[in-house]
Amino acid sequence: MKFAYDIPDSFWSLFRSMNRELYMEALLKINEEYEYNNYYLSKEVCLQVLEDWNESQRIWLSPEEFESENDASQTPPNRILNWLIKTGWLKRIEDFSTLTTNIIIPDYAAVFLTAFEELVNPSTDDTEIYIQNVYATLFSFWHDKKMNLAMLKTALINTKKLNKALQDMLHNMDHFFSRLLKQKSYEEVLAEHLEGYVEEIVEKKYHILKTNDNFYLYKNDIKRCLREMREDIPWMEQVQKKADKEKGEDVLSIINAIERGFDDIEHRISNMDKEHSKYIRATVTRMNYMLNGESDTRGLMIQLLKTIGDSKDSEEKIEKVGQSMNLSHFEVLSEKSLYKKRKRRDFASQVEEEKQQEELSREDVLRLNKIHTRYQQAEIEDFIESYMQDDHMEVKDIDIRDEESFEKLILAYDYSTRRNSKYKVVERDDKLIDNGSYRYPALTFVRRKPKS
Repeated sequence: MKFAYDIPDSFWSLFRSMNRELYMEALLKINEEYEYNNYYLSKEVCLQVLEDWNESQRIWLSPEEFESENDASQTPPNRILNWLIKTGWLKRIEDFSTLTTNIIIPDYAAVFLTAFEELVNPSTDDTEIYIQNVYATLFSFWHDKKMNLAMLKTALINTKKLNKALQDMLHNMDHFFSRLLKQKSYEEVLAEHLEGYVEEIVEKKYHILKTNDNFYLYKNDIKRCLREMREDIPWMEQVQKKADKEKGEDVLSIINAIERGFDDIEHRISNMDKEHSKYIRATVTRMNYMLNGESDTRGLMIQLLKTIGDSKDSEEKIEKVGQSMNLSHFEVLSEKSLYKKRKRRDFASQVEEEKQQEELSREDVLRLNKIHTRYQQAEIEDFIESYMQDDHMEVKDIDIRDEESFEKLILAYDYSTRRNSKYKVVERDDKLIDNGSYRYPALTFVRRKPKS
């Protein structure tokens, strides 16, 4: 393998050291001060940064394999700085003119420090930045007369980066599922969901795909721009001629690769939606189990099987349990079955026999075709007026014996509820009148006063 830099063999010992996390954190502290001081630090400043960090955290280092007794007897800041210089993560340069020792970070170490920084503080707005970059770069390339092919390549690179960011989000879901299962109480599950998943995934990453500044805001415009590029044959020939003069790359293949990348992005977003729904369902199920784990039949069964599985003499416990209950049956610990076998039904049993309808008599046909609204408004008003005394009509004073009177009473009540009605119901008694033939409430109809 060819490397751009000569990396010393001792450089890789950081990843085998028991103190690797402390060394990585120390490098990030030094790098932060290193960037602030224009990438040049004296040894005294490095030690001061490490001493301030040691005071806030109280560092304890395990002994290294090739560490001398003199190095092991020094303070933690000195031990860390000497070890990082010795392994090649930091480099010491002597300035004899000022009699000072300067500390620099080699180029190969700076590459790893960028990776450490990304692991500690991952980018939260990758999806938003990349989709906007693709959008702006493509439209600039499409409308720019210079037609710089590097802009089209930049759009392809950002499309691949966006795919990578979404794929990382999808792969990290397993991490949250495992953390969810490690919680032992309802409060811990709720805290893990709100402080872990919601803060790290939903608020920082997932919501970017669903808000106004999202993938779907730019997708259609970008695809339309790619389609117009492909269909404009004279423009494509002109761009291809320019590309042949530079590096001889196929412009159409780059455009197709960008379009395929957007199809992959849409597919990954769909998978992310599915994983998000799975996690929400798993969280709710876990909370329900925490609340009802001791009383629910399934919870008791899970506790029993977990106890048997964790014990050393699991076979002996299985025999004792088997003496009290039959674990091969589905009815365990409760009269209610954990699983109810569904009965298989054939199609013929589900089809009901067609019932033959009997022929209707002349009276039945007339009764079914009876028009219930055969009374006109004038007839209903005459019915009310016939029983009206002093602008009042008391239903309890009327003897309803036939079907015609009963229907007119119902239609009179319906008519009184309308705005253009001459009458209204002012009093409704909960007491029902039962005359042996019909039952109806004791209503009071009054004449409406004309509006001035």
